[in-house]
Amino acid sequence: MTRADHSFLASPPRLLAVWCLLLLVACAALAAFQHRALVAELERESAALHALASQRADQHDAHMTALSAVAVAAGGERQDLFLDVAATITRFYPRIDEVQLVPLDPAGPVIGTGPLAPQTAETVRAAAKASDGRIVLLPHPERPDHYIMVKRSPNNDAAIYGLMLGIDAQKLLGEAGPFWSRPGVALRLSLPDGQPLVGHSASGETVRFSSPLGSASQPLVLETGIRIGLPDLLPVLPTALTLIGVSLAYLVALTALRQRARTRAAVEQARLSALETRLAHASRVNALGEMASGLAHELTQPLTAILAQAQASRRILERGDAAALAPVLDDTVAQARRASAILERFRNWSRPQRAPAAAVDLREALANVQALLTPQATTHGTRLAFDIPQSPVPVMADPVEMEQIVFNLVRNAIEATDGAAGMAQVRVTLRQDADQTVLEVADNGPGVPADLRARLFTPFTTTRANGTGLGLALSQRLAERAGGEIVLVGDGPGATFRVMLPRRKELEEAPR
Repeated sequence: MTRADHSFLASPPRLLAVWCLLLLVACAALAAFQHRALVAELERESAALHALASQRADQHDAHMTALSAVAVAAGGERQDLFLDVAATITRFYPRIDEVQLVPLDPAGPVIGTGPLAPQTAETVRAAAKASDGRIVLLPHPERPDHYIMVKRSPNNDAAIYGLMLGIDAQKLLGEAGPFWSRPGVALRLSLPDGQPLVGHSASGETVRFSSPLGSASQPLVLETGIRIGLPDLLPVLPTALTLIGVSLAYLVALTALRQRARTRAAVEQARLSALETRLAHASRVNALGEMASGLAHELTQPLTAILAQAQASRRILERGDAAALAPVLDDTVAQARRASAILERFRNWSRPQRAPAAAVDLREALANVQALLTPQATTHGTRLAFDIPQSPVPVMADPVEMEQIVFNLVRNAIEATDGAAGMAQVRVTLRQDADQTVLEVADNGPGVPADLRARLFTPFTTTRANGTGLGLALSQRLAERAGGEIVLVGDGPGATFRVMLPRRKELEEAPR
């Protein structure tokens, strides 16, 4: 879990913003789904109605053919037979509410299921005379929502009648289903020339279906549409269930992420604790080595003097008559040698057991120290700033010793800035020059007093009341083991320590 992830999980405004964004996305997805569903339903219902109306229109052709055959067979003498067939058709097909047989001779009588207005009869005669054999579609001159079909009988140039069927367009679309009675749904039926017959519109309709009926003689145009508003796209119950589901899923995911963050934080804390323990142990062992080296250096001279004096005394006594003193002097010499040997063994025992030098990326040492000392810096009110290159910075050294050098310098800088006026800051910079790798640790604290600069890296030199004075001396020795050195640069403000290590170009050029 990165710092950005942890910061996100710990920020209620961000969590709320993400939750709102997810709800908006869910609403958009639901609206898109509802829109597709409504369009699909419109297309499905329109196709079914189109098929039904086309089938009914085809039946009209068959009725006209049958009526024309009866009229021709009767020859004008059996009007009752024609009327019986017409009555049967109008009874079983209520949408056909008028059947008329109009003689092309205006003097002849009109035979039909009801009276026919003279102007309508003239319209039928004109349509039949102008017909080329195909059925003529016209709006009904007298009845709204109706159209008439006109066909000459017989259907040739010797025609003597004009056969007319009156069709109720509303009943042609009857029994279309409850879908067409919904608010916002539009349904229209028009003649081929665009003249409307029946139907209703919906203001603001956005989706349309338009197609002529599948009848060669009656290519009436069926048009449908639907108005899709916000209540249609986001119905109350599905929207509520969707928002609740998304919210629950978000809470579950957030809980899982927080549990994962806690687990990773625990693992990282365990790693940092192990690293801190390792550095503390190395610091104690190395400090003990420094103390043993100092003691051995300080005690070697007096012990050597004792040995020389004891040997001189023995030689003097050997020239005189003080034989009784010889065993005492021999014991003195033996004890002096034994003390020297014990100190030498102590010095060898206290020397740290170094790991074999290996290629170490200094960026890893800086990252570990940053993780270890960030809490301490926060406690002291100090801001840590690390300037680390993007590419590896390899050196040949013990990785623990490199971490200890950086740890000592950064910790000293944090403690030096404690109580500093203004914003306390420690900046760690890592760079590579032509021949060396340079690490600088700079702070804006009070700096190093001038009287301590000359002996700053001498053991037991410190400016703190509870300090041991071994940190810088130990760091200098560890840097020297890696072939480098530590120096104090500049005169302030603050203090800047520079660690210079040999640059290992062959490590940078080696394949990884």
